[in-house]
Amino acid sequence: MKRIFWIVVTIMVAGAWTADAAPISLDQLRAQRKKLAFRKRGLLVNNDGCDVLYYPAKDELTAQSFLDRRTTALAGTQIGTISYCTISSGFSHFTHDTKVGTVLTRQSADYGILPHMRNITGELIAQGADCLKLVTDYAHKNNMEAFWAMRMNDTHDVAHHPDKPYLLYPPLKVEHPEWLVGEPIKRTPHGRWSSVNYALPEIRDLSFRYIEEVCKNYDVDGIELDYFRHMCYFKSTAMGGKASDEERALMTGFMHRVRTMTEEVGAARGRPIVIAIRVGDSTEFNHGMGLDVEQWLKDGLLDILVTTGYFRFNRWDYTINLARKYGVAAYPGMSESRIRGETRFRRNSVPGYRGRAVNAWVAGADGLYFFNKFDPNWALWKELGSLDTLLGKEKYYFVSIRHDRPDRFLKGASAMRKLPSLGPGRSIALKPDAPRTTEIMIGEDLAAATKAGYVPTITACADVPGLTDATRLALRINGQATGPAVRYKGWLDFPVDPASLKQGLNRIQFVLAPAPAEVGPTWPIQYEGTAKPAKPWFPDSPGNKQVVTEVQKDGLLVADRGTESGDYRHWRRPWGKEPGGKAAVEAEVRVISGVNSILFGDGETGDRLRLYPDHVNIHHSSKKNRVEMDTTDRFHTYRVEIDGTAITLFIDGVKRLEAKDAYQKGRRYRNQICFGAASSGEVGEAVWKSLRARGGNGVGCNDFALRIKYAKAGE
Repeated sequence: MKRIFWIVVTIMVAGAWTADAAPISLDQLRAQRKKLAFRKRGLLVNNDGCDVLYYPAKDELTAQSFLDRRTTALAGTQIGTISYCTISSGFSHFTHDTKVGTVLTRQSADYGILPHMRNITGELIAQGADCLKLVTDYAHKNNMEAFWAMRMNDTHDVAHHPDKPYLLYPPLKVEHPEWLVGEPIKRTPHGRWSSVNYALPEIRDLSFRYIEEVCKNYDVDGIELDYFRHMCYFKSTAMGGKASDEERALMTGFMHRVRTMTEEVGAARGRPIVIAIRVGDSTEFNHGMGLDVEQWLKDGLLDILVTTGYFRFNRWDYTINLARKYGVAAYPGMSESRIRGETRFRRNSVPGYRGRAVNAWVAGADGLYFFNKFDPNWALWKELGSLDTLLGKEKYYFVSIRHDRPDRFLKGASAMRKLPSLGPGRSIALKPDAPRTTEIMIGEDLAAATKAGYVPTITACADVPGLTDATRLALRINGQATGPAVRYKGWLDFPVDPASLKQGLNRIQFVLAPAPAEVGPTWPIQYEGTAKPAKPWFPDSPGNKQVVTEVQKDGLLVADRGTESGDYRHWRRPWGKEPGGKAAVEAEVRVISGVNSILFGDGETGDRLRLYPDHVNIHHSSKKNRVEMDTTDRFHTYRVEIDGTAITLFIDGVKRLEAKDAYQKGRRYRNQICFGAASSGEVGEAVWKSLRARGGNGVGCNDFALRIKYAKAGE
């Protein structure tokens, strides 16, 4: 194998790399750092480092072949900064040549993961240059900055169990289980049990030393302290509380220590080390987690503020205004949307990303931050870094981009969200003669596009699958009626007058007319088990060989035959149930074994009908709400009717129980109807012949997108 030797002697000062640099004073360093913070870098892109962990097992390894995986093609794009994460999964595991932490040289195939890949960390180090050095040198050679990213408490190692070790679970946690907020068999209600506890001085000291080692040994231009992935720093929050003042003070002290070190190292080498942090876009949320971000800003402990990931609390002007107040650069996070069940319009599509980028730039962003976008040849790397290159391009705008629940990390955090929510799993109910209003941010500068010779065609598109008569639904934008709806690919398309749109926040109103009196209750959602569920149905688990969905002659077999993490299968879809309203679901099922369920939620609460071989029950109600029966002898028809807080169960047309106060608020159920088998620790099998559902008296709007397309004038 060839040895790799790369020598780069260029150093960046205020945006340009020069050979050698003499030590500088603290005042000089801070002045340079201020300029670097606001450097026009366009896009700051995080490479989470799995290009080194998962390299094709059969491929020859060279410096170039490694860089070609995710880095080479980034030269010449609008990416000004590559932030390279040397894994840091599991806290203390790294893929750079660390002496303080543990070099991650394990092979995924030894743990039953991606056997066609190999970890090349050890090979690169043995050849004379590790992944961080190669990426840093390449970035400098191509006039880009190189940051090092550390996930401050990554918990991808949560799959570890003492009886079944996991690839990313580091020796540190085996040796010191007392340094964690939980344990594998005693998991925490919030966050993840494998998080290290920053209340301990040992953890804070190790974290500091990891950062210090990189700053001293690598030619990085900055460091990204990724506090967002994953949000858990104290046992107090993991167990359902909020961090104390003392805990927040510990983290502020830690940040002071990091800032002092970077200034000392930067002054000695003659150029600053920029500090970027990634946190939630709510000071209230961060405060509750133990991160006093506003105090950090007051104390001058960071230079670039990156916000969001799995969820958002506020519009982008919240992040922009916070950064402006304290003189730091603002970088809204463009992390991929993880909304599942999308059909016609996708948030992660090219037009979807364009719309999101425009909204962030127009809000005043200094740059955009990207995470989990691994294709170096992605065409948008040459578009998203400027409003000029986005002008006249097709875009999608959505009411909401991310739906994950922040109270997975902090109890009660969902109540801090200030944004409207609409999309698969977050449907809204439309009722006759009760207009429903929401808001959508549209950053598009239609006047500039028109001046440049582009002619826009604007369409508002609503997914309302339960509405058979499109003429019943009218749409108003900022009080102005759109044209009548046309059904297309199952959606309702409303032509929009460009003059009705504002650059900024727009008010969308749905107006549903009553149905003709002779039309009785219907089942807008109908599934027959003669084929696998199609969109908008989607599975909630990727599944494995222990999880089976198979069409049989008498229906759909859904089987979970394993008890490991991820062994379960439910098929889900939005259904637009109005909180507190009426709804019904009916299914023909033959139970084979174990636990099987029908789940019904409305975004505020939910419940499930659990089907066992010898009985059925309403899951969250008392034990008396149980019916003893043989569910395996044949297909039985189960109908659940919901009215406010009451749930009534009919079996084969006969009322069998009524739980008057079962449907209580405060449970984590999305606005979805679901059916399937078991959970990770359970097994279950059943054959599903059919399922029907209605979310209430009105209809559910499952999603909404505003599409802007352009043509050149005269074409």
